[in-house]
Amino acid sequence: MTQKFAHESFTVMNELVLPNDTNTLNNLMGGRLLHWMDIAAAISAQKHCNRIVVTASVDNVSFKHPVKLGDVISIEAKVTRAFNTSVEVRLVVWAQNIPSGTKIRSNEAFYTFVAIDQNGRTITVPQLVPETDDEKKLYNEALQRRELRLILAGKLKPKDAKELQQLFKEVVKD
Repeated sequence: MTQKFAHESFTVMNELVLPNDTNTLNNLMGGRLLHWMDIAAAISAQKHCNRIVVTASVDNVSFKHPVKLGDVISIEAKVTRAFNTSVEVRLVVWAQNIPSGTKIRSNEAFYTFVAIDQNGRTITVPQLVPETDDEKKLYNEALQRRELRLILAGKLKPKDAKELQQLFKEVVKD
């Protein structure tokens, strides 16, 4: 089984928010941002898999601050865990107003991608080797996020979600 390090999938994508990207309040439209995030996450997943990938799920997208016309968006994407045929990618979005020198963390999310071969069939992906403490934390928590995604998609029964059960047992103890 091949392995890759988390930093090998790191991607940064920048976009300038133009009038066609905004709503009537001159704020970046959420759908446009999700589109850009999907592209950045797909690039990160493809770097890890060395394959074409397709979006399987999008979750935990939080819109913390409006992004204004003229801001520069920087989308950071990195694979946090590889499963059998899928990878989870974490995205952090920064909005920067260059003239004022301000930069805020505006959004974050987790996307899941499935690797496919030239015939459109799923294919095994390289395992991920986390190196930093932050990467190890995200790697370990990815199992809980995966179980929650599968429960919400109706593909896993809550009674079979061992990682989530363990999490709730620990929370109840404290």
